[in-house]
Amino acid sequence: MGEQHHVKFPQEVLDEYASLGVDLPALFSAGHLGNRMGVQIVEASADKVVGTMPVEGNTQPYGLLHGGASAVLAETLGSIGSMLHGGVSKIAVGVDLNCTHHRGVRSGLVTGVATPVHRGRSTATYDIVITDEQDKRVCSARLTCMLREVTAKDAETVANAGTNGTGA
Repeated sequence: MGEQHHVKFPQEVLDEYASLGVDLPALFSAGHLGNRMGVQIVEASADKVVGTMPVEGNTQPYGLLHGGASAVLAETLGSIGSMLHGGVSKIAVGVDLNCTHHRGVRSGLVTGVATPVHRGRSTATYDIVITDEQDKRVCSARLTCMLREVTAKDAETVANAGTNGTGA
């Protein structure tokens, strides 16, 4: 967990953030919580965000994937999509998350795919589908983020997160 890997970002997005001195893969990581849970971002754009998470270490007392772990994966993926949609002048803040858990998973890796439902000027909503290794749906989630203008304090925090490798 927490090991570095290469995330696929569109080149124009990498260039936009690099011009500000921001390491985009570090900034749009799973963050401290996601790192502890083993979340790995595989692909990221405003059109689609893909990430994985191990079941092991993220279970509830019955040995099944914890619903909260699915929520962490879903919110991480939807937030990354919202942040990429908002661009460098906006910050995405989650305001609503709902999850429906369809089946239990006891082992392996789950994969989440976030796709946009709505991308506006002040909000972005993403559907997130989480599946097991047999491609069976484990969880359906929807995240809405408010997009607000970046303040000077936000910009400082973003710049530090994107350059010191600690993630968002």
